[in-house]
Amino acid sequence: MCGIVGYIGHRDAYPIIVKGLQRLEYRGYDSAGIALYDGSSINLSKTKGKVEDLKNKAENSISLIGNLGVGHTRWATHGVPNDVNSHPHYSNSGDLVIIHNGIIENYESIKKELTKRGYTFTSDTDTEVLVNLIEEVKKTEGVKLGQAVQIALNQVVGAYAIAVFDKQKPDEIVVAKLGSPLAIGIGENEFFIASDASPFIEFTNNAVYLEDQEMAIVRLGKEIKLRKIKDDAIAYPKILELQLNLEQIEKGGYDHFMLKEIYEQPHAILDTYRGRLLADQGIIRMAGIDQHLEKFVNADRIIIVACGTSWHAGLVAEYIFEDLARIPVEVEYASEFRYRNPVITDKDVLIAVSQSGETADTLAAIKLAKEKGAFVFGVCNVVGSSIARETDAGAYTHAGPEIGVASTKAFTTQITILTLMALKLGKEKGEFSESKFHEYLAELENIPAKVQIALESNPLIEIIADVYKDSSNCLYLGRGYNFPVALEGALKLKEISYIHAEGYPAAEMKHGPIALIDEQMPVIVIATNKGHYEKVVSNIQEIKSRKGMIIAIVTEGDEQVTELADHVVEIPETLESLTPLLTTVPLQLLSYHIAVMRGCNVDQPRNLAKSVTVE
Repeated sequence: MCGIVGYIGHRDAYPIIVKGLQRLEYRGYDSAGIALYDGSSINLSKTKGKVEDLKNKAENSISLIGNLGVGHTRWATHGVPNDVNSHPHYSNSGDLVIIHNGIIENYESIKKELTKRGYTFTSDTDTEVLVNLIEEVKKTEGVKLGQAVQIALNQVVGAYAIAVFDKQKPDEIVVAKLGSPLAIGIGENEFFIASDASPFIEFTNNAVYLEDQEMAIVRLGKEIKLRKIKDDAIAYPKILELQLNLEQIEKGGYDHFMLKEIYEQPHAILDTYRGRLLADQGIIRMAGIDQHLEKFVNADRIIIVACGTSWHAGLVAEYIFEDLARIPVEVEYASEFRYRNPVITDKDVLIAVSQSGETADTLAAIKLAKEKGAFVFGVCNVVGSSIARETDAGAYTHAGPEIGVASTKAFTTQITILTLMALKLGKEKGEFSESKFHEYLAELENIPAKVQIALESNPLIEIIADVYKDSSNCLYLGRGYNFPVALEGALKLKEISYIHAEGYPAAEMKHGPIALIDEQMPVIVIATNKGHYEKVVSNIQEIKSRKGMIIAIVTEGDEQVTELADHVVEIPETLESLTPLLTTVPLQLLSYHIAVMRGCNVDQPRNLAKSVTVE
């Protein structure tokens, strides 16, 4: 999400930092800022908007002199996107400056304690709390900046990549990492700090990538000093020689953004429920729901409007809400919803789902629903987007920017948010026992690790893709929770490989599509051991008797489907309502590999745009 750039050395810091921030614009952001030390004072400029806006503001308002500086592009979490909430942030003394990517979950309690000790805060951010905590530790413990950062980070809960400097000691920058990426470029008596290597690739090919729970003191004239945050153990930096070009580095070493984003799903799902799902306490905390609980609990029905992949996430949510919360749900294409005369009342809740938050049809559906008196809730990924502004309340997925046009992590994070909502409402309505609620929370907490296991099937899926890359048609079948996953799998294949594919409920196969099945037709069947398993086995037998080629997604340890299918991909065991978060992963990988083998432009498929902002 956020982009971090820092420099200390013999060059002018300003042009390096600004160019670095421009290189990180692909990450997605809503505001930007820079802090430069000129030898006597810190010159700070920050603004809501783009790096170009920051450049124009800084060059007209502050001194650009200095060989030490940090810059930041912010993806808002705590506090709306504006000039004050933008990074960098000062400590109360004005000596410490920080930039931060991540979330400090326990910032509220820390802020209360610091306020008691006389600290004041100008922003709504968790980051300003962190820099003042570091200052308080430095002052009360009588330690240097590096030790203060270490002690402070042992008191916080959350994720972070940070860079901090002290104007009283301007020959060093302290950096630390947990969860969010951070790289250190090593030059000739100069160092570069960045979220990835793209900001400094033209200056050095040598870089150190911090591991989780590591911090480093980057000091002029000395080697990098690396420590473990928890126990102060010495860590030894592994200096890597960068072999990648700039375009590849922006993809994090992956061949395509789509593949990168498929592999980011464990972290994306975790970031989506981070701070919301407190499994050990049996709590789901969602401000947008908590503040409007009666609207949801007393709703006659929920209407979900969306387009494309988001519509498929809405279909999964229909099963989840009706099963867990016992609220009637209708899922509508936003483009159709807006052009008919739907019956909407003030007893309805409309949930608008969109990755970009700018989808024109979905925005029009929101306006229509509001005119009819419905309560409108938004689920989107982009902070400050139009849907976020137009809805009455909402929840961000915090999946991070999704650059590949074919959506992947947006789908799984949207399902994660909608599942949290359904569980929270079901609990509030008393639709299931306390023990069942805790079981759901515990299993949802385990999903990122299980998605990681599902990703390990990639080599097998690549082999399967090679077999079917020249197919003209493909059929996807699923039942229950996994019928929408079949639709999504077919969409992914169509979008990026240009192979005609259709998704169907497995039981509908005999009502028409079975006429298409022959030895040339690959059929992907989602056949997990939860829900309608025996029925799906019967469908597979019907396909097999007509010589169709079967690729089955099964639960690990499956025997019955394995005997029938031509190819089998296993996923870990989970609750039925959570299976879509796992079954979709092999389908994404299959589409990706087939598209690559066919020579297609995976990240930018023909005729498609990432955000459809026109009708």
